[in-house]
Amino acid sequence: MGLFRYVAVTSWMHQLPLVALTVTVFLLEVVPLELQRRVVNDVVKTRQYSTVVLLCAIYVGAVLVQGGIKLGLNIYRAWVGERATRDLRRRICASIDATAVTSALAEDQGTAVSMIVAEVEPVGGFIGSSVSEPLMQIGVLATVVAYIIHLDVWMGAAALALFAPQFVFVPLMQHAMNRRTGARVWLLRQIGAGVIAGCHDHEARHSVDAVRIDRVFHLNMRIFQLKFTMNFLMNLCSHLQIIIALLIGGSLVLQGDLEIGGIIAFISGVGRLNDPWGDLVNYFREVSLTRVKFDLLTTAVRQFAGEPLAAGLSPTPYGARE
Repeated sequence: MGLFRYVAVTSWMHQLPLVALTVTVFLLEVVPLELQRRVVNDVVKTRQYSTVVLLCAIYVGAVLVQGGIKLGLNIYRAWVGERATRDLRRRICASIDATAVTSALAEDQGTAVSMIVAEVEPVGGFIGSSVSEPLMQIGVLATVVAYIIHLDVWMGAAALALFAPQFVFVPLMQHAMNRRTGARVWLLRQIGAGVIAGCHDHEARHSVDAVRIDRVFHLNMRIFQLKFTMNFLMNLCSHLQIIIALLIGGSLVLQGDLEIGGIIAFISGVGRLNDPWGDLVNYFREVSLTRVKFDLLTTAVRQFAGEPLAAGLSPTPYGARE
């Protein structure tokens, strides 16, 4: 069973109301941007403070409504995720009971302990947000982009063009992280199996464990290097977008083709693009990592049940060989 098939089987009835809440949240995203623009323009044009107070009150109301719906959405997501985690733990325990894993199968025991205690947590947590999270971020991006283009087409096109490089370096760096994550999970299972098995030759076991622990350390450091480098490049693109907005927007304001409130709303809108874009990148990163972990879980359960691995499938992932 694939990851998203499992999502559909276990939580489709809850994904529908999550989608409805998500659509409501991202449709409200444009309201604060428009209110910011109107407040600034009204101060400059009419200088009526009562209008500013009214608009600010509406702003507070919109933020409270959106925040309240988002709070309910997040709690609901967490509940769906925990429900999936519980289901995975029950399935793993059932497969272990069915095969009567004995103390002689130390590697199986180490794998089972790692799966039940730690590995199901990120998979279950992902299931709660597997549909609503990308819908939320794509919806926010689409809503804000439409608003930015509404303010000025060319300024919006120039700022959005800076997203293009991220479609190149993000997938490449994410793929490299995924390979190392699979290797790390496999190595941690082997370490757990070695601890449970014990060995008369303690020096030999400690030597093997030391090599594996060092390998995990190097894998983790490489993952951190890739992750933080990707974040650095994404932040750089974010700041370049604001600079482009200031340069082009400032020129349009001086020429009388754009109001001051428009450029303020534009900069705020560009800032609001960065969070959903970063969250969307994190989501696809999480999809890749969770798929790796879910495949490892299902492979281990098949092994407990005595099913052969698929042809060409190696139980030792790339990068974990010693």
